[in-house]
Amino acid sequence: MVDKSSGPAAGNGATPPVDRPDLIRNAVLVGHSGAGKTTLVEALALTSGAVNRAGRVEDGTCVSDYDDIEHRQHRSVQLSVVPMIWSDRKINLVDTPGYADFVSELRAGLRAADAALFVVSAAEGPEGVGGATRALWEECAAVGMPRAIVVTHLDAARGDFDDMVRTCRTVLGGGGSESVLPLHLPVYGAAGADGHRPVTGMIELLPNCVVDYSSGEAERVEPTPAQREQLAEGRERLIEGIIAESEDESLMERYLAGDDLELDSLVADLERAVARGGFHPVLFAAPAPDGARQGLGTVELLDLIVGGFPAPSEHPVSAAPAADGAAPVALTCDPDADLAAEVIRTASDPYVGRVSLVRVFSGTLHADDTVHVCGHGQAERGHPDHDVDERVGAVTAPFGKQQRPLGQVIAGDIGYVTKLGHAETGDTLSATGTPLRIEPWPIPDPLLPVAIRAHGKSDEDKLSQGLARLAAEDPAMRLENNDQTHQLVLWCLGEAHRDVALERLRQRFGVHVDVIEHKVALRETFAAGGRARGRHVKQSGGHGQYAVCEIEVQPLPGGSGIEFVDKVVGGAVPRQFIPSVEKGIRAQAARGVTPGYPLVDVRVTLLDGKAHSVDSSDAAFQTAGALALREAASNAGIDVLEPFARVWVTVADDYLGQVLGDLSGRRGRVLGTEPRGHGRTRIDAEVPELELSRYAIDLRSLSHGSGEFGRDYARHEPMPAQLANAVRADGQVS
Repeated sequence: MVDKSSGPAAGNGATPPVDRPDLIRNAVLVGHSGAGKTTLVEALALTSGAVNRAGRVEDGTCVSDYDDIEHRQHRSVQLSVVPMIWSDRKINLVDTPGYADFVSELRAGLRAADAALFVVSAAEGPEGVGGATRALWEECAAVGMPRAIVVTHLDAARGDFDDMVRTCRTVLGGGGSESVLPLHLPVYGAAGADGHRPVTGMIELLPNCVVDYSSGEAERVEPTPAQREQLAEGRERLIEGIIAESEDESLMERYLAGDDLELDSLVADLERAVARGGFHPVLFAAPAPDGARQGLGTVELLDLIVGGFPAPSEHPVSAAPAADGAAPVALTCDPDADLAAEVIRTASDPYVGRVSLVRVFSGTLHADDTVHVCGHGQAERGHPDHDVDERVGAVTAPFGKQQRPLGQVIAGDIGYVTKLGHAETGDTLSATGTPLRIEPWPIPDPLLPVAIRAHGKSDEDKLSQGLARLAAEDPAMRLENNDQTHQLVLWCLGEAHRDVALERLRQRFGVHVDVIEHKVALRETFAAGGRARGRHVKQSGGHGQYAVCEIEVQPLPGGSGIEFVDKVVGGAVPRQFIPSVEKGIRAQAARGVTPGYPLVDVRVTLLDGKAHSVDSSDAAFQTAGALALREAASNAGIDVLEPFARVWVTVADDYLGQVLGDLSGRRGRVLGTEPRGHGRTRIDAEVPELELSRYAIDLRSLSHGSGEFGRDYARHEPMPAQLANAVRADGQVS
């Protein structure tokens, strides 16, 4: 990990195929948007020789940000994989978006990787390690995923490495844990006129030395008195932290006795502690000094990934037989075992069709293999279940936008496959004789509704196919054809997610849509009981129409629907026309009687009526029944019913008061709160759905990204009179 003899592999981006899982390392970069993950990937690719020149996010020249949308927005919106070779090991760096709207790409990256690099920006100060970062850290801890921390933007005016280390120890380490400690410290040069302080070297704690890079080359120098004090204090704390996590119980005794501990032994113990997830080193990455080819800290970070992060065989994943529902069993990371792989993401290529990025957990995936594709069965999100055999096309190695011929992907590795027409993101690929199913990674429910309609006739013809292909790529998207509001609704995670989805729909599939106001499924019911008469009598010189019926209406409890009761006596309404009255009443109830929303929860009793021997008919009594219901509504009055949702919100305690106040302002009823540990609280409430249309966006703003919520339908309740009057006037409220 501190061996500076490690070096780049090729210099042209080529990554020779590997034939053993123990030679592979898969690491995912996570962190806030703007923390510098993509720039760090570029710096590591340059240091390893995977690229000859580092690109820039601002110029759209980075390997991992290759989508046109990413170039325009100057941020990542999808995960990408950049492989490289270091110390004869293949490293697959998985770059993920930092913006919360693209959390499905982040979770896919966590599934693809075996360890995580948390990238935090010193330019943001302590705010750079917020609630969302802490929640993700705890999630990784729950599954035992090894983690390290990389501090970027140290040259910023407010960049302070020591301050960031303290924040990480407090927020991520649980109050100053000795398991979160730096491996080296930066040496700063003189601040410029803009306040920026370049990093010119580093204090290496375990090797016990100071290295200066100001000349463009690494040069050991004599530490200053201040650096000597930093070195002694930091090295002592680091060694104690390593010993605390060491499996060698004799180390502590030797250390307390004053014995010198061998550097190789300390490094080996450190690497084992990192791989177990017990120790979380803090490193930094800084721009290259003038004349230097590589940035500061990149060699040390690559050494950590190779030496400290686990091989794929040390990160087991379970799968279950696809058909019989047996308990899941751990997969064997063996190239000779039965195939088990997962589709990490899906994309559409205009030339080769659907392209699937897969992580192989067991066996070997070859070009032209026939594999079993097991779907995840989320029909409610537009992802239908499927179990089919398909033949794989080409197998290639990812390198950002490029795909390089590979031939096969062994257990532990990541690659692209083509021509899988049914495979969607989250699906499992397995051997045809032993179909398996890997449980897909958890994706938060998309809770921002976006109502759309085709812009023109040509778009209408292509809309359904375009949306289906878009849904196959993005498991965080849900499509809904609302049969009550008659709207096509695209459910997204936020505004950025929505904008990217609509732009992809337009660019990739040539479908233009208009965003329209989203409507909530309102209903209506009778405010009180009453009687009414429906009379439909027409004489036009020929065959006329004659039907009269008298009804009584009574409101029922919520969820009762429409009840029809026949109490006609003496044949006032002929028996053959009683079903006609019911049919007319139910049809009118479905259309609504005042604002036009479905009428529910009412009992309609047919009491009396009149008929004509010639002019009465089925149609006439249907019309009379409808007229009677409308007359009853006019007499008794109508309540407009709005849907209420059960809502549960989990938020950091620092923002609990703001969130509770906001829920009250949305006409919500807070049912209770419950501590969830780690400084978070769950709120249970009932809130009108009319008030939740933008809650996914507003909660993120209120909680500084730390809040998350879920919802489901509770019931319909009468709307306040003021809002109900607005509905009657305008047809809907926003």
